[in-house]
Amino acid sequence: MKSFEEKLDQYAELVVKVGLGLSEGQRLLISSPLEAVEFTRKVTKHAYENGCKRVMVDWNDTQTNRIHLTHADEEILKDDLPSWEIDKYNSLVENHDCFLMITGNDPNAYKGVPSERMMFVQKNRGEKLQSFSAGQLRGDMHWAIAGAPTVGWAKSVFPEMNDEEAVEALWEAIFKTVRVDQADPVAAWEEHVKTLTDKVDYLNEQHFKTLHYKSTGTDLSIDLHPAHTWIGGGHHSTFGTYYIPNLPTEEVFTTPRKYGVNGKVSSSKPLSAMGNIINNFSLTFKEGKVVDFTAEEGYDTLKQLLSIDDGMGYLGEVALVPHDSPISNSGIIFNNTLYDENASCHLAIGTSITMSVKEAGSLTPEQMEEKEINFSRGHTDFMIGSAELEIEAEYEDGKRIPLFKNGNWAI
Repeated sequence: MKSFEEKLDQYAELVVKVGLGLSEGQRLLISSPLEAVEFTRKVTKHAYENGCKRVMVDWNDTQTNRIHLTHADEEILKDDLPSWEIDKYNSLVENHDCFLMITGNDPNAYKGVPSERMMFVQKNRGEKLQSFSAGQLRGDMHWAIAGAPTVGWAKSVFPEMNDEEAVEALWEAIFKTVRVDQADPVAAWEEHVKTLTDKVDYLNEQHFKTLHYKSTGTDLSIDLHPAHTWIGGGHHSTFGTYYIPNLPTEEVFTTPRKYGVNGKVSSSKPLSAMGNIINNFSLTFKEGKVVDFTAEEGYDTLKQLLSIDDGMGYLGEVALVPHDSPISNSGIIFNNTLYDENASCHLAIGTSITMSVKEAGSLTPEQMEEKEINFSRGHTDFMIGSAELEIEAEYEDGKRIPLFKNGNWAI
């Protein structure tokens, strides 16, 4: 049986080689919680061993951030991001480098902070880092998101345990989601990516026009973009290399037609957004736009999330994940989108991932609007899948076939 240290080291190696797909000569910027220092050091070591030219780490601390969010002048929250920080992120895109986000902060870290102040910060960063985000979504750089437990996150998942037990239990759950518990994690990932690729190939061959969703609280139709293409597992960069942005990943996804969404959809899992939990919420769409919403918990946060800009009121992503999948079968609600979205079919409000629309990578926001591809300064996934979700896929000629039945693939 592998020791914790062996699994942690294999996880770090997997992030570098499989997730980031780091190549010799690339630089790497890591954004990491302070509590993930041990894991960050291991990632740094493997990056250098894999030929990385330079590793840089941006440490973040939610308690310090909370002080800033609470006490900084409102104008600073709205309009301040140093030019050197903007240049730092843009340089990753310009030089085809790598970016790793280590997620793991307490999902309730900013509870009690006025949601409007959280929105100011997110909108400001979205505006100032627009070029970076566009390059990231095009595939002009390698990037990945991976998780590492903090006490706050672990306790939100396992509240009945003490701090040490909760962190240990969350680490073990994470190791399973990324297949580090298996004898050869890299080989396991190769097999898994092939399974996702088979689904992608089928969906791209069929080129469905519309998806129709039905379950408790959900009756929704989504027109797929006429030039949509499905993506799953890994991505090819614009310079020909391969990387897997999400560890774990169980999804295949594509882009909807901006004004082709109608009906109501209800969440199936809590959403962690802007340092708060949004739970038991619904969105009602008419001709693509959110025209009504409800939430039993986190209503104000959802309201501010939708207010970041006009594009946050439209869908930018459609993702399919079977209910019978490793993360879902664990029975764990992670309170973290990276994990929960890979346990459930999900949608995303906000900007579209341009690599999933043919020849859309170089479009300006104005050109995206002309082609009915949603543009926003935000992108937030939310979970809608369950064991009862039914999805029918409709062809151009109106013929329908079952795509998902009882929450799982019907093909």
